[in-house]
Amino acid sequence: MSDGRLSVFKTYKLYVGGKFPRSESGRVYEVNDSKGTWLANAPQSSRKDARDAVVAARKAFGGWSGATAYNRGQILYRVAEMLEGRREQFVREVADAEGLSKSKAAAVVDAAVDRWVWYAGWTDKIGQIVGGANPVAGPFLNLSTPEPTGVVAVLAPQESSFLGLVSVIAPVIATGNTAVVVASADAPLPALSLGEVLATSDLPGGVVNILSGRTAELAAPLASHQDVNAIDLTGADAGLAKELEIAAADNLKRTLRPQAVDWSADPGTHRLTAFLETKTVWHPTGALGASGSSY
Repeated sequence: MSDGRLSVFKTYKLYVGGKFPRSESGRVYEVNDSKGTWLANAPQSSRKDARDAVVAARKAFGGWSGATAYNRGQILYRVAEMLEGRREQFVREVADAEGLSKSKAAAVVDAAVDRWVWYAGWTDKIGQIVGGANPVAGPFLNLSTPEPTGVVAVLAPQESSFLGLVSVIAPVIATGNTAVVVASADAPLPALSLGEVLATSDLPGGVVNILSGRTAELAAPLASHQDVNAIDLTGADAGLAKELEIAAADNLKRTLRPQAVDWSADPGTHRLTAFLETKTVWHPTGALGASGSSY
């Protein structure tokens, strides 16, 4: 029997700079489940929203990249805690978005939370894998250490609205980059809800910015943006990816090309290293010659 209450529909908003703006253009578009039933209206981001997100990501980069890797790991783990606390909400949203049964959606959400924890553990370890001391023939030594690339535009997978989403966002920020994420066009709701989780965790505003809308419309200004340092083309089809690669070449962006991915498989360290630069610093050893004398 109905209690006479009106339904309270959820208003989904963008997540930019730690805040929840509506699209600058005021546009929305309908999001339906796998059976065509209306779920919600999602904001349809504009090019201006994309540019605003880049500004927010750049502003956050200094503080986030300058934090200790251990601290970044703590913050990522806190995000996983928050995701675990809202597990039922994400199970429902993933089931609707991907046409899965509740049990299968629950398995996807659990895998996504575990994936986030996995990347949290890598923050202070990736430097040991890709950095180190290098042998030099001379009275010198040099040390190579990884550094984040900068602002990374991420086109989230179209078909995997949550596990794939987490798998492309977490490695970007784990290594000290900031991200502008374009959610799956047809299934953006789990991504927009993730923004709510990030806002209530310890993640500084602007480190992750989440946009919903038409992928091609948002990807074009991001690929050509001179203050975007890298782009992950996972969510682009072959034709769009080629156009974006050409645009990205204008300021020599690092580009991760789209490829078929089994999101449930072990992700390895490929995405962790995709958006890292290597800095090498040289030091004199003090040795003056073969005799071994020194200052």
